[in-house]
Formats: sequence, C-alpha cells, structure tokens
Amino acid sequence: MISSHLFEAYLECPTKCWLRAQNEPSTGNVYSEWARVRNETYRKEWLERRLAIAAEADRIVPPAFEADRKEATWRFAVDMRVQVDGLECRIPAVERVRSEGHGRRVQFIPHRFEFSNKLTKQHKLMVAFDAVVLSEAMGRDIRLGKIIHGDRFATLNVKTSSLISEARMRIGSCAALAANTSPPDLVLNRHCGQCEFQGRCHKQATERTTSAFSAVCRTRSARNCTTRVSSP
Repeated sequence: MISSHLFEAYLECPTKCWLRAQNEPSTGNVYSEWARVRNETYRKEWLERRLAIAAEADRIVPPAFEADRKEATWRFAVDMRVQVDGLECRIPAVERVRSEGHGRRVQFIPHRFEFSNKLTKQHKLMVAFDAVVLSEAMGRDIRLGKIIHGDRFATLNVKTSSLISEARMRIGSCAALAANTSPPDLVLNRHCGQCEFQGRCHKQATERTTSAFSAVCRTRSARNCTTRVSSP
C-alpha cells in the first residue's frame, strides 16, 4: 500500500521511504515533531476560519468517502481518507465546487496546508498524489488542487493535470523501492536535519566512514612496512 505518508518520505529521501515501508522505529527528531505539530495547528486554524462562515449543510466533518451523488450538498469535506488500488491518502480538505450550466460535472479540489512561506515542487507533487488517488476512486479527472501556505494563508492554485504523469511515475518508483528487501544506498541530503531517522543514518554513515578510514590506514601501513623491508 502506497500511502501519502510513504510517498512524502520518498520525495524527501529514498532511505526514509524504505525505512517507513519496513516499519522501522523512528529515532526521533525535535524539528520534525515541531514541524508536524505546527502544520497541524496551521491547518486547523484555517479550517476553523473557513468553516465558521460556511453553512452547516455545506460541510461534513469528517466525511465517509463515496462517489458524488446528485443529492449531495456539502461544499467542504475535512480529513477525507481515500483508498483504491493499492493507494491511500488522507486529504486535509476537499472542496466540492458546484457545476455551472446543464450537463457539467461537479469539481473536486484537494487542499493541502503548509505553514512555510516558501513552497517547493515536493509540495505540488503531494497535491498531485492526492489528485491521482481521488481521480482513481471517483473515476474522473482532478485537474486542480490548492495549497494554503504562509503567514497570511495565501492560496496557490496547482494545475494537477500537468503533474499527474510525473506523480504516477514516482508512485511506481516508490512502490518498487518499498517492495525491495534491501535498503537503498545511504546518501545524506539537506532533509537529514529534519528527519526522524537522522540518528540512525548518522550513526551508519559514521561507522562507514570510520571503517573506510581504517582500511586506508591499514593499506598505507602495509605499504610503509613493505618499503622498509625492501630498502637496502
């Protein structure tokens, strides 16, 4: 099962993804826990503001996922969990936009939240992942997503239709990595300082460096001995 939690780890680091797939216990990270709590608080604050001005009939909290029905009236679904064909996601919020004009279908727009002012392609790919899962479950294209971010709750519209192909490719790579019985090569990157497996990977990298250094020292020592023995 490729979940949004696992896919997010894949975008951050292959090793992190593999460790999560193997249910490896976390070694903990202060920043990672702080960021998780901060983002959840940020999400709740926006939803409280948004839902406070929405009529009770326009929202469901939390939703039981089902294909859209003609009699449905809700506009916002909170904490929507969707599972289909080996994929699973928890979408923080989904907006249902009523169609205008006869014969036009209702649009569903997944929302994600990021307290940071600066967004990256990773954030957009997470919205695209939600769009892939929602699209598969509902049997319709999800062409637009939104990211609420920054101090002023700015909204970035994400054209998920342009990211779907890349998201599907990365989902396939993530699935292959998670199914592998051996971990990928350890590569340290900028995400390491924010990762819950930082302690584990740092220890492993240190051990490898020490081992490699010892091997070099032994080789040099052996060469020096050979030189002394062969000297007249």
